[in-house]
Amino acid sequence: MPQPALFAIDIVAVILLVFGLYFPRHRRRDLVAAYLGVNVGVMAVASSLGTSGGGAGLGLGLALFGVLSIIRLRSTELDQHEVAYYFCALALGILSALGGGAAWHIPAMMALILLVMFVGDHPRLLRTYRRHSMLLDQAITDHLTLVAHLEQLLGARVHAAAVQRVDLVNDTTLVDVRYSVPTGATATPRVTAPATGGVRR
Repeated sequence: MPQPALFAIDIVAVILLVFGLYFPRHRRRDLVAAYLGVNVGVMAVASSLGTSGGGAGLGLGLALFGVLSIIRLRSTELDQHEVAYYFCALALGILSALGGGAAWHIPAMMALILLVMFVGDHPRLLRTYRRHSMLLDQAITDHLTLVAHLEQLLGARVHAAAVQRVDLVNDTTLVDVRYSVPTGATATPRVTAPATGGVRR
């Protein structure tokens, strides 16, 4: 397939990825520019260097560069689903720059990436499962007691509770909890006392 056609397909694909999947679901505006920029930037660099015979090694090197950029050069915390979108934006850009092979192959791979993200990041997929980091107003050292307290507080079944810090002086417990709520229930913890710490994702 001609390179300009692949570039056009890539632009359409990354627009669908960003404005069709990511932004409507997560509403983080600053990453819109990041995803678009990394996609077009990788596409431009890979296509320019690819004409000099870099081959598959070039694509692998650019992918590694992108991964390192995400891990080492990021300025803000990224959730795992946001890292996944970064990988997809990188992959789309590299695929569009590779060319070669059957005319359907690269567009099919781009479509597969979009399909996987549509399904894997769908709000209805495993929607009853939640994760919170909670600061409790009690210093709880017994694991069974902690799980029972969290289940009562959340009104949900706790699958894992990893204690991050127990402060015996201030009588608090910081815990990372993974739980599932009954179908149709809300994810809002039932906090009844003002002293109970806040909950964040």
